Amino acid sequence: MPPRHRLSPADRRAQLLAVGSRMFAARPYEDVLMDDIAQQGGVSRALLYRHFPSKHALFAAVYQQAADRLLAKTKLDPADSLVGQLVQGMDIHLDYFVANRHAVLAANRVLAGDPVIQTIMTDELDALRARLLAVLPLADESARPTVSAVLKSWLVFVQILVVDWLTEQTCSRTELRDICVGAVLGALRPLLPAHLVPNWP
Repeated sequence: MPPRHRLSPADRRAQLLAVGSRMFAARPYEDVLMDDIAQQGGVSRALLYRHFPSKHALFAAVYQQAADRLLAKTKLDPADSLVGQLVQGMDIHLDYFVANRHAVLAANRVLAGDPVIQTIMTDELDALRARLLAVLPLADESARPTVSAVLKSWLVFVQILVVDWLTEQTCSRTELRDICVGAVLGALRPLLPAHLVPNWP
């Protein structure tokens, strides 16, 4: 067990989140034990459970932190090209999904019916949809509800496709990204000015 150091409650929680994040990334959800997290964190079981009353609570906190960081990294700017922003956003998310395969599969399969985890994912998708909608130059403002619905459906499509890819990997990562980008460009083409939606790839 690593030596214990006295930390503030906030710093200790952050440290345990970091340990949990590494372990949920390295192992399937069912193989992660709170005893191991306490040992790796250099704390007692009692202290770990004081911060996180269950493995589920720890995983939810880890996944919420990851969602917040992904949103912070996903920069959308109306001055940039639509394709460039979509490619960048997909690459940022794929980097996380590949590095944290076990955590992503746990959230989308093992805990697929869990309301806390589903709320985290739904909130992130809603935030991404709102950001995309805010930077898209609509040819007609009346198209906004339709574009919003297209983006919502596309984000769910990407989520399902990426989770399947993490288990099967029937194509390369670049092909996966290009499929996802091409899907939304094709769906948006009738709704946006033609010069903003190029053929892809």
